[in-house]
Parts: sequence; C-alpha cells; structure tokens
Amino acid sequence: MSDAYKVQVVSPGKTHTGKQGFTYQSGISAETVGAKQVCMAVLPMPNGARANAHYHDGIETIAYLLEGECVVHYGERLERQLTVKAGEQAYVPGGVPHVPSNESGKPCTCIVVHSSGSDQDGIVMLPELDQLLTAKLEASKK
Repeated sequence: MSDAYKVQVVSPGKTHTGKQGFTYQSGISAETVGAKQVCMAVLPMPNGARANAHYHDGIETIAYLLEGECVVHYGERLERQLTVKAGEQAYVPGGVPHVPSNESGKPCTCIVVHSSGSDQDGIVMLPELDQLLTAKLEASKK
C-alpha cells in the first residue's frame, strides 16, 4: 500500500506558535502529517488574548467555537466586527484582514481550519492595523 493511503492520527500535546501571535494545539497539517490542501488546529484563547492583524493570501479560514465567545474585527481598516458564540462557525474569505479577540472575560476555545496544508501559509501581517485597533478599543473604553 502506498503512502497516499496512509491514515494518520495526531494526538494532543504538541503546540506551535503562529505569526498571528497565538499558541495553537497542533492538529492536522503539512508539518504533522504532510497535508497539502487543508489543516486544522485547536486554539485556546484566554481572556484578553488578541491576534496580530493579518490576512491569509488566497486561503480561506473557518473557525468553530467550542466554548466561550470571540469577537472578530475585520475589514480593510478593521472597521467591522462580529461576535461568535459557542456552537457557531465563522468564515473568513482569503485576503480579508482580521483579528480574532477574546473580549468576553472568560476563556474561549475554537477549532480553526484553513484551506492550505499549514496555518502559516500565505499570512500577511498588518502591524499598522494593530495600532489602529488598539487606539479604537482604548477610545471605546472612555
């Protein structure tokens, strides 16, 4: 039987830190099993955790929220936001700037899937939007 028919399991315990600034529980990916067109990881987000602003060039993202709530800031200037609650799924098209953020006061956990073999493929960081979002959030507290 060729390796093309090899079924593999990824056990919990391994982690990796992405350019987005989060530490993921490693799942199926190019790095763990040689996946080419899809990857999946578990993302635990403590209260106050926020990704670095970024987009995935040509790569779609789906997040299924297992527990808690997560705010996703998105758009060219992160001018939009939505709240994803446990049991809901969020879809982010490739090329859309976004910042997942746990602003709920409690931990949240989601399963993240990308249409690429690695969650680090095609990432374009947007540090200018990090500064913009920080200023926006601080102004909203006043």
